[in-house]
Amino acid sequence: MRLTRIHVPGPLETGGACAVRGEAAHHLVRVLRLGVGARVDVFDGQGAEYAGRIESVRKGEVTLALGERRDGGTESPLRLTLAQGVSRGERMDWVVQKAVELGVAHIVPVLTERSVVRLDAGQAHHKQCHWQRIAVSACEQSGRSRVPQVAQPVSLATLLAALPVGDLRVLPSPEGSVGLAALPAASAGVLVLIGPEGGLAEAERRAALAHGFQPVRFGPRVLRTETAAVVALTLLQERFGDL
Repeated sequence: MRLTRIHVPGPLETGGACAVRGEAAHHLVRVLRLGVGARVDVFDGQGAEYAGRIESVRKGEVTLALGERRDGGTESPLRLTLAQGVSRGERMDWVVQKAVELGVAHIVPVLTERSVVRLDAGQAHHKQCHWQRIAVSACEQSGRSRVPQVAQPVSLATLLAALPVGDLRVLPSPEGSVGLAALPAASAGVLVLIGPEGGLAEAERRAALAHGFQPVRFGPRVLRTETAAVVALTLLQERFGDL
């Protein structure tokens, strides 16, 4: 039987205790019906995991006693970053969830010319927090002990101006001149850029190519933004990672 896993930000230590409040406490007690003595795996989001046990349940708070520390063994050897054109509603939520399940290390929501979603500063912060909660939940479900960071949404120009040095830069495209097998070994990491609904505008595509993105053919068909993200991440993990 698979144990319940829950994220509690550190610092945590063997022999210590931690308090769980809010939605997480409600989920443990009211949804899962767990009581004193129940076992719960606890991870700090930075790679460490602990065997936990419910020590007490009070109104709105669950106290967990922490046992043996284990280093999570589910992280991909590939440092994979997804720069994802922001799409509407559940599509973006789904991409964040599946990207975390597929082992990404970092997610950057990108606002482009054809993005249907427009966000002011307050809305951008709210969305970032919402997507970060989805990332935490996906880690709890998938067995990951390290929570990927979901960045504040940025414009494509901002993304291109601050690209990490050394990463292989991939732009999925049905018109790409090379396939995945022709790419060189990813010695540092891989950054994959996915456009929003409607794709990147031509000027944006040219700007991405000018900044070293390689148009890579993942098949002859045009994929929806959320499909393209999952296909690209899966095949990149198979080529360079742990699938």
